[in-house]
Amino acid sequence: MTAFEWTVTGSAPEHVRTVLMAHGVTRTYLKQVKFHGGIVTLDGQPVRVIAMANPGQRVGLQLPPEAPNDHVATSDGPLAILYEDEHFLVVNKPAEMASVPSHLYPDDTLANRVKGHLTAIHAPSTVTHIVTRLDRETSGAVLFAKHHFAHSILDKQMKLGQLDKRYVAVATGRITPDHQLIDRPIGRAAGSFIKRQVRPDGRAAQTEIWVRSRSRSASLLAVKLHTGRTHQIRVHCQSIGHPLVGDWLYGRQSNPWIHRQALHCARLRFYQPFLDRWVTCDAPLPADMAAVIAQEQLVLPINRDPA
Repeated sequence: MTAFEWTVTGSAPEHVRTVLMAHGVTRTYLKQVKFHGGIVTLDGQPVRVIAMANPGQRVGLQLPPEAPNDHVATSDGPLAILYEDEHFLVVNKPAEMASVPSHLYPDDTLANRVKGHLTAIHAPSTVTHIVTRLDRETSGAVLFAKHHFAHSILDKQMKLGQLDKRYVAVATGRITPDHQLIDRPIGRAAGSFIKRQVRPDGRAAQTEIWVRSRSRSASLLAVKLHTGRTHQIRVHCQSIGHPLVGDWLYGRQSNPWIHRQALHCARLRFYQPFLDRWVTCDAPLPADMAAVIAQEQLVLPINRDPA
């Protein structure tokens, strides 16, 4: 059973619940602990969260066991690991691989391979807590948590805008100006289960883009998401008249060098609270993205951040 312990700081007593919440334990997760076999302790002794803790005492949390998810098959396929510790895992997803299983892709998605990896290393839990997802044809960094508590911490970071994802994209045409914030709501397109579109009754969506290079027919973009809507970058680029190169759904598939939308999650940054440091993961540019950038005669910045 995974366990954590923190020393009470400050100069006055406070509720155990307050100490736990200061270290990222949400009210929702406290309910999970209470009703599913977790234990809260004070100096090693089980207590209720309303107990008072004095400065210098130790508040502990034993996580409840997680029931294995038998609906997710185990895959032994290769996994490109960008970062791993006992709480978090970041992997580089190849294009054409789904993030999670579905009726179309039941057995060899990224989640299946992560479960295979967790099984192989004898992790305490093989439940695959995917935190950030990518479209099947989008490549790049994807973040997993190794237990429910770690997942709840990252969910909070996402809500606060602290979890930072940066993309490299190639769009059709010459985009101006060099920097812009696309702030347009996105909703489901009429008559389609898959396609999205900018629409006034959609959910708020913000995409920030920087043009790093231009050719006669394309623009190399660095992109930052401020929200996480389905197909957000693809929809927003189409909405300004510059769909991504190779995007069959929002533009047209006509580029011989890439057979998907030219979109790659190049960098992912999150706060690791158990180590008290920020973690930054860079996902190398895949061969098809490099090829389309070269063929479009775009110039990759030297020693520049993805955004």
